[in-house]
Amino acid sequence: MEKTYEFAVSACLCGFPCRYDGKSKPNEKIKALFDEGRALPVCPEKLGGLTTPRTPCELQNGRVVSSDGEDRTEAYLLGSQKVLELCKKYGIKKAILKQNSPSCGSTHVYDGTFSGTLIPGEGCTTALLRENGIEVCGEK
Repeated sequence: MEKTYEFAVSACLCGFPCRYDGKSKPNEKIKALFDEGRALPVCPEKLGGLTTPRTPCELQNGRVVSSDGEDRTEAYLLGSQKVLELCKKYGIKKAILKQNSPSCGSTHVYDGTFSGTLIPGEGCTTALLRENGIEVCGEK
C-alpha cells in the first residue's frame, strides 16, 4: 500500500532552505509533523522549476511578477499543479502553507508593490488546492 500523509506543508516551514532568499522559516510544530512522517514537505516554486535563491515575486492583477518585472506566472501555476498531484497521490486533504506567499498565502498576500504591504487574498497554490477540496491554512 502506498504511503499516505495527513498534511502537505511548505518545505520552508520544515527547515528546507527553499525560500526566494535561499533561507527557511522553520516552525517547530510543522517540523514535528514532518519528523513524525505525518506531513509531506512541498515547495511549489521549486516544483515549478524556479531556482533558489530567486528574485522575490508578488501577485499583480492575477499574475505572479518578480521585483525585476519578469512574469513568473507559468512556473507558479506548474508548481501549484504538481502540489495538487502530490496531494491526490498521497491522499492529503489538509495543507499548512507559508502565510503571505504569492503561492502559499491562505488569508493575505503582498499587494504587488514590493513595499511589504499585505492585503486579503490567497496564493495560487492555495486557490488550486481549495478548488479541489483540500483545506488550507497558514502556519499560525
